[in-house]
Amino acid sequence: MFFGFKDLVDILLVALLLFEAYRILRMSGAVNLFWGILAYVGLWFLVSFIFRLELTGAIFNFIGSAGAVALVVIFQEEIRGMFNRIGSRMSSAQLVRFHQNKSNDWLTHEQIQQLVLACRHMADSKTGALIVIAHEQELDEYEQTGELINANISTRMIENIFFKNTPLHDGALIIRNGRLQAAACILPVSKNQSIPKHYGLRHRAALGLAEKTDALCIVVSEETGKVSIAMEGKITTIKISAIAELLHNSDN
Repeated sequence: MFFGFKDLVDILLVALLLFEAYRILRMSGAVNLFWGILAYVGLWFLVSFIFRLELTGAIFNFIGSAGAVALVVIFQEEIRGMFNRIGSRMSSAQLVRFHQNKSNDWLTHEQIQQLVLACRHMADSKTGALIVIAHEQELDEYEQTGELINANISTRMIENIFFKNTPLHDGALIIRNGRLQAAACILPVSKNQSIPKHYGLRHRAALGLAEKTDALCIVVSEETGKVSIAMEGKITTIKISAIAELLHNSDN
Protein backbone atom coordinates (compact mmCIF):
# COMPACT_ATOMS: atom_id res chain seq x y z
CA MET A 1 0.00 0.00 0.00
CA PHE A 2 1.49 3.31 -1.14
CA PHE A 3 1.61 6.21 1.32
CA GLY A 4 0.95 9.37 -0.69
CA PHE A 5 0.56 13.10 -0.25
CA LYS A 6 -3.20 12.82 0.36
CA ASP A 7 -2.56 10.45 3.26
CA LEU A 8 -0.12 12.92 4.80
CA VAL A 9 -2.66 15.76 4.49
CA ASP A 10 -5.33 13.51 6.02
CA ILE A 11 -3.15 12.72 9.03
CA LEU A 12 -2.21 16.37 9.53
CA LEU A 13 -5.88 17.45 9.44
CA VAL A 14 -6.85 14.83 12.01
CA ALA A 15 -3.93 15.88 14.23
CA LEU A 16 -5.01 19.52 13.93
CA LEU A 17 -8.59 18.68 14.87
CA LEU A 18 -7.44 16.65 17.87
CA PHE A 19 -5.14 19.45 19.03
CA GLU A 20 -7.91 22.07 18.72
CA ALA A 21 -10.34 19.81 20.60
CA TYR A 22 -7.75 19.31 23.36
CA ARG A 23 -7.16 23.06 23.61
CA ILE A 24 -10.87 23.87 23.83
CA LEU A 25 -11.51 21.25 26.51
CA ARG A 26 -8.39 22.30 28.46
CA MET A 27 -9.58 25.92 28.55
CA SER A 28 -13.00 24.69 29.67
CA GLY A 29 -11.51 22.73 32.55
CA ALA A 30 -12.59 19.41 31.03
CA VAL A 31 -9.32 18.02 29.73
CA ASN A 32 -10.16 14.58 31.20
CA LEU A 33 -13.13 14.51 28.84
CA PHE A 34 -10.71 14.76 25.92
CA TRP A 35 -8.85 11.65 26.99
CA GLY A 36 -12.16 9.85 27.49
CA ILE A 37 -13.25 10.79 23.97
CA LEU A 38 -9.88 9.73 22.56
CA ALA A 39 -10.19 6.35 24.31
CA TYR A 40 -13.73 5.94 22.92
CA VAL A 41 -12.55 6.71 19.36
CA GLY A 42 -9.71 4.20 19.70
CA LEU A 43 -12.08 1.51 20.96
CA TRP A 44 -14.57 2.30 18.18
CA PHE A 45 -11.79 1.97 15.60
CA LEU A 46 -10.79 -1.45 16.94
CA VAL A 47 -14.38 -2.71 17.03
CA SER A 48 -15.42 -1.39 13.60
CA PHE A 49 -12.26 -1.70 11.47
CA ILE A 50 -9.95 -4.23 13.13
CA PHE A 51 -12.30 -6.87 14.56
CA ARG A 52 -15.24 -5.86 12.29
CA LEU A 53 -17.96 -6.51 14.88
CA GLU A 54 -20.99 -5.18 12.99
CA LEU A 55 -23.56 -5.10 15.82
CA THR A 56 -21.18 -3.61 18.39
CA GLY A 57 -19.87 -1.18 15.77
CA ALA A 58 -23.42 -0.02 14.99
CA ILE A 59 -24.00 0.68 18.70
CA PHE A 60 -20.74 2.64 18.88
CA ASN A 61 -21.74 4.63 15.79
CA PHE A 62 -25.09 5.57 17.35
CA ILE A 63 -23.53 6.59 20.65
CA GLY A 64 -20.88 8.59 18.80
CA SER A 65 -23.45 10.50 16.75
CA ALA A 66 -25.52 11.39 19.81
CA GLY A 67 -22.39 12.28 21.78
CA ALA A 68 -21.15 14.62 19.04
CA VAL A 69 -24.40 16.59 19.17
CA ALA A 70 -24.22 16.74 22.97
CA LEU A 71 -20.64 18.05 22.88
CA VAL A 72 -21.61 20.80 20.43
CA VAL A 73 -24.45 21.88 22.74
CA ILE A 74 -22.32 21.79 25.88
CA PHE A 75 -19.30 23.58 24.40
CA GLN A 76 -21.08 25.91 21.99
CA GLU A 77 -19.47 29.04 23.48
CA GLU A 78 -15.96 27.60 23.19
CA ILE A 79 -16.58 26.44 19.61
CA ARG A 80 -18.01 29.82 18.66
CA GLY A 81 -14.95 31.53 20.15
CA MET A 82 -12.67 29.26 18.11
CA PHE A 83 -14.38 30.15 14.83
CA ASN A 84 -14.40 33.83 15.81
CA ARG A 85 -10.62 33.75 16.23
CA ILE A 86 -10.18 31.92 12.91
CA GLY A 87 -12.39 34.43 11.12
CA SER A 88 -10.59 37.34 12.75
CA ARG A 89 -7.17 36.08 11.66
CA MET A 90 -8.37 35.48 8.11
CA SER A 91 -9.87 38.94 7.83
CA SER A 92 -6.74 40.49 9.31
CA ALA A 93 -4.61 38.80 6.69
CA GLN A 94 -6.86 39.86 3.82
CA LEU A 95 -7.67 43.44 4.69
CA VAL A 96 -5.27 46.18 3.62
CA ARG A 97 -4.93 49.24 5.84
CA PHE A 98 -4.90 52.48 3.90
CA HIS A 99 -3.65 54.61 6.78
CA GLN A 100 -2.34 54.12 10.29
CA ASN A 101 -5.31 55.41 12.30
CA LYS A 102 -8.03 53.07 11.07
CA SER A 103 -10.63 51.93 13.61
CA ASN A 104 -9.09 48.47 13.94
CA ASP A 105 -5.70 49.82 15.03
CA TRP A 106 -5.07 49.61 18.75
CA LEU A 107 -4.53 53.20 19.94
CA THR A 108 -2.62 56.34 19.00
CA HIS A 109 0.63 57.20 20.76
CA GLU A 110 -1.04 59.89 22.88
CA GLN A 111 -3.89 57.58 23.90
CA ILE A 112 -1.41 54.87 24.87
CA GLN A 113 0.47 57.33 27.07
CA GLN A 114 -2.74 58.35 28.83
CA LEU A 115 -3.62 54.69 29.41
CA VAL A 116 -0.16 53.72 30.66
CA LEU A 117 -0.08 56.67 33.08
CA ALA A 118 -3.47 55.67 34.50
CA CYS A 119 -2.26 52.08 34.97
CA ARG A 120 0.87 53.33 36.73
CA HIS A 121 -1.13 55.50 39.14
CA MET A 122 -3.61 52.68 39.87
CA ALA A 123 -0.79 50.19 40.40
CA ASP A 124 0.94 52.54 42.87
CA SER A 125 -2.30 52.99 44.85
CA LYS A 126 -3.29 49.31 44.45
CA THR A 127 -6.55 50.24 42.76
CA GLY A 128 -8.04 47.19 41.05
CA ALA A 129 -8.83 47.67 37.36
CA LEU A 130 -9.82 45.66 34.29
CA ILE A 131 -9.37 47.42 30.93
CA VAL A 132 -10.28 45.85 27.59
CA ILE A 133 -8.91 47.19 24.31
CA ALA A 134 -10.92 45.93 21.34
CA HIS A 135 -9.15 45.07 18.11
CA GLU A 136 -10.76 43.43 15.05
CA GLN A 137 -13.66 41.60 16.69
CA GLU A 138 -16.77 43.41 17.90
CA LEU A 139 -17.49 43.47 21.63
CA ASP A 140 -21.06 44.82 21.47
CA GLU A 141 -22.52 41.98 23.53
CA TYR A 142 -20.16 42.81 26.39
CA GLU A 143 -20.54 46.59 26.09
CA GLN A 144 -24.30 46.22 26.47
CA THR A 145 -23.85 44.63 29.91
CA GLY A 146 -22.34 47.86 31.29
CA GLU A 147 -22.91 51.59 31.22
CA LEU A 148 -22.25 53.39 27.94
CA ILE A 149 -19.76 56.27 28.24
CA ASN A 150 -18.37 57.14 24.79
CA ALA A 151 -15.69 59.47 26.19
CA ASN A 152 -12.18 60.48 25.22
CA ILE A 153 -9.32 58.45 26.64
CA SER A 154 -7.75 60.35 29.52
CA THR A 155 -5.79 59.38 32.61
CA ARG A 156 -8.17 61.12 35.03
CA MET A 157 -11.25 59.58 33.44
CA ILE A 158 -9.86 56.06 33.72
CA GLU A 159 -8.76 56.61 37.33
CA ASN A 160 -12.17 58.03 38.27
CA ILE A 161 -13.95 55.01 36.81
CA PHE A 162 -11.93 52.56 38.92
CA PHE A 163 -11.79 54.67 42.08
CA LYS A 164 -12.89 52.49 44.98
CA ASN A 165 -16.60 52.51 45.90
CA THR A 166 -17.65 54.41 42.77
CA PRO A 167 -20.64 52.94 40.86
CA LEU A 168 -18.58 51.91 37.81
CA HIS A 169 -15.43 50.51 39.42
CA ASP A 170 -16.69 46.92 39.61
CA GLY A 171 -16.44 45.50 36.09
CA ALA A 172 -14.50 46.03 32.89
CA LEU A 173 -13.82 49.22 30.98
CA ILE A 174 -13.99 48.63 27.22
CA ILE A 175 -11.97 50.82 24.85
CA ARG A 176 -12.91 50.71 21.17
CA ASN A 177 -12.09 52.96 18.22
CA GLY A 178 -9.96 55.17 20.46
CA ARG A 179 -12.86 55.88 22.84
CA LEU A 180 -13.91 54.78 26.33
CA GLN A 181 -17.05 53.01 25.16
CA ALA A 182 -18.52 51.38 28.27
CA ALA A 183 -17.71 50.69 31.93
CA ALA A 184 -18.85 48.15 34.54
CA CYS A 185 -19.09 45.53 31.79
CA ILE A 186 -19.47 41.84 32.56
CA LEU A 187 -16.96 39.49 30.92
CA PRO A 188 -16.97 35.69 30.62
CA VAL A 189 -14.87 33.99 33.30
CA SER A 190 -12.26 31.50 32.12
CA LYS A 191 -12.67 27.89 33.23
CA ASN A 192 -9.02 27.10 32.65
CA GLN A 193 -7.89 25.07 35.67
CA SER A 194 -4.21 25.78 35.03
CA ILE A 195 -4.56 29.46 36.00
CA PRO A 196 -2.28 30.24 38.97
CA LYS A 197 -4.15 30.40 42.27
CA HIS A 198 -2.96 33.92 43.05
CA TYR A 199 -4.94 35.31 40.11
CA GLY A 200 -8.30 36.74 41.15
CA LEU A 201 -11.67 37.13 39.45
CA ARG A 202 -10.51 40.10 37.36
CA HIS A 203 -7.69 38.01 35.93
CA ARG A 204 -10.04 35.11 35.16
CA ALA A 205 -12.47 37.47 33.44
CA ALA A 206 -9.66 38.99 31.38
CA LEU A 207 -8.43 35.55 30.33
CA GLY A 208 -12.00 34.46 29.58
CA LEU A 209 -12.40 37.30 27.07
CA ALA A 210 -8.91 36.73 25.62
CA GLU A 211 -9.86 33.11 24.98
CA LYS A 212 -12.95 34.13 23.01
CA THR A 213 -11.82 37.29 21.17
CA ASP A 214 -8.73 39.07 19.87
CA ALA A 215 -9.02 41.84 22.46
CA LEU A 216 -6.15 42.83 24.74
CA CYS A 217 -7.02 42.97 28.46
CA ILE A 218 -5.06 44.85 31.12
CA VAL A 219 -5.52 43.90 34.78
CA VAL A 220 -4.28 45.86 37.78
CA SER A 221 -4.27 43.72 40.92
CA GLU A 222 -5.97 45.23 43.94
CA GLU A 223 -3.92 43.03 46.30
CA THR A 224 -0.41 43.47 44.89
CA GLY A 225 -0.62 46.39 42.43
CA LYS A 226 0.98 44.22 39.74
CA VAL A 227 -0.17 44.57 36.13
CA SER A 228 -1.05 41.60 33.92
CA ILE A 229 -1.87 41.29 30.23
CA ALA A 230 -4.33 38.77 28.77
CA MET A 231 -4.16 38.21 25.02
CA GLU A 232 -4.66 35.31 22.60
CA GLY A 233 -5.81 32.97 25.33
CA LYS A 234 -2.83 33.62 27.63
CA ILE A 235 -2.23 35.82 30.67
CA THR A 236 1.06 37.02 32.09
CA THR A 237 2.34 39.59 34.57
CA ILE A 238 4.40 42.36 32.95
CA LYS A 239 6.03 45.67 33.77
CA ILE A 240 3.89 48.76 33.20
CA SER A 241 6.43 50.14 30.74
CA ALA A 242 5.87 47.09 28.55
CA ILE A 243 2.23 48.01 27.90
CA ALA A 244 3.13 50.82 25.51
CA GLU A 245 5.66 48.66 23.69
CA LEU A 246 3.14 45.84 23.34
CA LEU A 247 0.44 48.10 21.92
CA HIS A 248 2.83 49.80 19.50
CA ASN A 249 4.25 46.49 18.29
CA SER A 250 0.77 44.99 17.83
CA ASP A 251 -0.01 47.66 15.24
CA ASN A 252 2.91 46.68 13.04
